[in-house]
Amino acid sequence: MANVLKTIRSGEDYIESLRNRNLKVYLFGELVKEPVDHPIIRPSINAVAETYDLAMREESLASADSSITGLKVNRFLHIAESAEDLVLQNKMQRKLGQNTGTCFQRCVGMDAMNSLHSTTFEIDEKHGTDYHKRFLEFVKMVQQENLVIGGAMTDPKGDRSKGPSEQDDPDLFTRIVDSDEKGVYVSGAKAHQTGCINSHWIILMPTIRLTENDKDWAIVGAIPADVEGLTYIYGRQSCDTRAMEEGDIDSGNAKFGGQEALMILDRVFIPWDKIFMNGEFEFASMLVERFTCYHRRSYVCKTGLGDVLIGAAATIADYNGVPKVSHIKDKIIEMTHLNETIFAAGIASSHQGQKMKSGVFLNDDMLAQVCKHNVTRFPYEISRLAQDIAGGLMVTLPSEKDFRHPEAGPMLKKYLAGRKGVDVENRMRILRLIENMTLGRNAVGYLTESMHGAGSPQAQRIQIQRQMQVGYKKNLAKNLAGITNDIEKPTEPSDYFKRVFKTKDSVL
Repeated sequence: MANVLKTIRSGEDYIESLRNRNLKVYLFGELVKEPVDHPIIRPSINAVAETYDLAMREESLASADSSITGLKVNRFLHIAESAEDLVLQNKMQRKLGQNTGTCFQRCVGMDAMNSLHSTTFEIDEKHGTDYHKRFLEFVKMVQQENLVIGGAMTDPKGDRSKGPSEQDDPDLFTRIVDSDEKGVYVSGAKAHQTGCINSHWIILMPTIRLTENDKDWAIVGAIPADVEGLTYIYGRQSCDTRAMEEGDIDSGNAKFGGQEALMILDRVFIPWDKIFMNGEFEFASMLVERFTCYHRRSYVCKTGLGDVLIGAAATIADYNGVPKVSHIKDKIIEMTHLNETIFAAGIASSHQGQKMKSGVFLNDDMLAQVCKHNVTRFPYEISRLAQDIAGGLMVTLPSEKDFRHPEAGPMLKKYLAGRKGVDVENRMRILRLIENMTLGRNAVGYLTESMHGAGSPQAQRIQIQRQMQVGYKKNLAKNLAGITNDIEKPTEPSDYFKRVFKTKDSVL
């Protein structure tokens, strides 16, 4: 971490802070000498850099006053102190989605920090530990230096029918393998890790509910991204090698991209002062549920990408000369309706935020589940409609090299013309952007990540089932129907409905 500037300000500062680190990164079977300069990795770094530049341009949106340090800090490092803080997180996320058209990779760290604030407090309350104090010292450090924090929760999991202690290979879940007077050593792996190579610090967390037999896997700790014993293997993305070609048209979005990698930990050391859970297995489920509550409503970021895709679809309709055709207009209306429905659930979840024992605010869980469940569906339909409007040329378009060729180029300009007055190159660029977001590199962040990130659809359905309280709703119906001899228990509304109605009493 020696290369990190004392306080990072701009996106340019951030990019420079990533240079000359001792990272072990494999990509295409080779060690990457300098990730910052690799053409496939650099767009993902640019996307994180935008989180710094936005905080400078729109301070009230992307910065906050921290009561922990007394500093104005990047909102991604801020512990939410009000429901308004949660709402502003969502508005910032949408704006960054609009600005980058991809995953900007910092939501997972923000949500990990906020969920740990309350979880460490409650572990200390039960066990007399000092995890919360350690955690606050960590927060002070990262706020003062304005660092990027990655959150690593997902383990490879191996046989999904078995828990960590039941696996044939115990390293399929990250675990403690040794300890001494200075700290602990962990081995294992973290899969699908968004922005991990672009982070300064990474927080390791359990991924599932644990039992007493799983104590060695109940570890939460912060490690530098360049810690000894950590290897990254960079994940492939559709059309990723287009970033290595000449020109910038065929990539669709040449400046910004996402990032995922497999992190492999081989006896990675974590000092005691960076450990925030150590064997308290019964709190793993609390941490996972609070993290997913934050993170599932964080998927309002996809509405920013949706805004870009709606704009691209409207642009190609214009370039094709059909912007006023009724079915085209109706499809764009439907895309907008779906996009705003995602945002409505997410931001409503934040508006319904409640103060926890530690002082941090947690958004509403039910609405967070609904937000993320919408995200597993609606971006796919928005993408389908965008492809419908774009037409087949989106996937049969010749390459930029052909377009630049002295003989082929003029023919392409002649036969790929759209509406009079539209530059053929502009038409190519917008088609490539739609391809990029719905089939190419940034479809990873807009589609597949929307399906599986923060839990696949069934995970949200389980949480919705836990909170939907059908018995209470049946009683509401029976009450209106005049049924008095068949009332089910409980008759009280769930915590969710109490929050909705701002009452501690039954609405019956």
